[in-house]
Amino acid sequence: MAENNGYVMILIAAPVEAAAGLARSLVEGGAAACAQATRPVTSFFKWKGELREEQEALVLVKTAAVKAEEVKRLVAERHPYEVPEVVVLPLTGGNPAYFRWIDEVLGA
Repeated sequence: MAENNGYVMILIAAPVEAAAGLARSLVEGGAAACAQATRPVTSFFKWKGELREEQEALVLVKTAAVKAEEVKRLVAERHPYEVPEVVVLPLTGGNPAYFRWIDEVLGA
């Protein structure tokens, strides 16, 4: 795959207690080569007209761009939120060996 457009990082905010399981399921299911669940962060957002403050974890997913739709579908199925945050960011550069490793893991 081309280094400049073949890979993405997907950011997902999740409840702390759900983040690691979500990350694990994306990698075990073959949708992602790597997923990291962070320590809790404090999120501030408006939900149904009310300002909310919640402890969440971020799930950082590294995968091939062709897998992004699969990740979004799996998150929609498994995420406990009514409207989960899923943001897909193109990776425009990085370690070519790392991108080859993603291809190996995903069988691309």
